[in-house]
Amino acid sequence: MLASQQWHRMVEAEHAQSERMRAGVPPPADFWQGRAEAFRADPFRTGDPLLERLYSFVEARDTLIDVGAGGGRLALPLAMRCAKVFAVEPSESMAAVLTDQATESGISNVTLVHSSWEEAVIAPGDVIICAHVVYTIRDIAGFLKKLNGHARRQVVVVVYNQSPQSTIYPLWKLVHGEERLPLPSLPQLCDALTDLGIHPTLEHMEPGDRMGFDNVERALEQLGGRLYVEPGSPAASRLEDTLSDVLEEEDGRWMLKDAEPLHQVLVSWRPNQDRA
Repeated sequence: MLASQQWHRMVEAEHAQSERMRAGVPPPADFWQGRAEAFRADPFRTGDPLLERLYSFVEARDTLIDVGAGGGRLALPLAMRCAKVFAVEPSESMAAVLTDQATESGISNVTLVHSSWEEAVIAPGDVIICAHVVYTIRDIAGFLKKLNGHARRQVVVVVYNQSPQSTIYPLWKLVHGEERLPLPSLPQLCDALTDLGIHPTLEHMEPGDRMGFDNVERALEQLGGRLYVEPGSPAASRLEDTLSDVLEEEDGRWMLKDAEPLHQVLVSWRPNQDRA
C-alpha cells in the first residue's frame, strides 16, 4: 500500500470515529468560528523559536506563500522580511483575524487568498511554508505535489512528531471506553514524501509547554469539547470523575499528568533538486 493510501485511511477512520462520537451532529461549517481570536499574535514579537528559524529561509526580495495561514501568526511577521506574502486561508474567521491584524500593524504586502490550498489559483512563490495543516488532508499526495510545484526555491512543512491531540488520547479510553484513532503526523508525512521521490531535511525544535488549563472548570470545558462530550451525558460524568486522577497543579496551572509535550519538526526540501 502506498503511504498516501495509508494516510487517507487514517484520516477517514479518525473522522468516522469523531462523527460517531458527535452522534451525527455535523461539525460547524467554519471550525474556527469563535476560536480564531486565540490565534491572534503580535507580528512584532520576539523570542518565538519557530518564527526565528523560519526567518532564515526567506530573503528580502522573496515572494512567500503561507498555506493555511490562519490568523497570520507566521505570515505577518514574515511579511516584514520579504517582498510579498500570499496567505492562503479557507476559514472566514481566521481570515478576518489576519486582515484585521495586518491593518492594525500597518503591514500592507500581504494578499489574502481565501481558499483551501487544493482549490487555490495562485502563481508560484520563492518559498512556501505550511504549518500544522496536513493532518486532516485526505489527498496528501496531491497536496504535497502542489506545494512542490509552486515553490521555486524552498518548501517548509511544520508538523508535530505525533498527532496534535495525542496528549489527550489516553482520556478516550477512560471516557468513551475505546482507543482514539490517530491522525497521521511526522512519520506518515516522511513516508508520503519518500513515495514522491522527495527526501527532506528534518529539524526537530525544542518541545513546547505541556498542555495546561487555568482551572479545573476550564479543563472540563476544553477537554469535553475535544472529546465530543455532551454536557449532562454519562460520558461527561465519566470525564468529570476522572479529572482528579489525570490533572495536577503546577505553578498555578492545571496540567495533564504524564502528558509529553509535542515537538515541532521542520520538514524542508528544495523542489528544484527533489522534483515530484
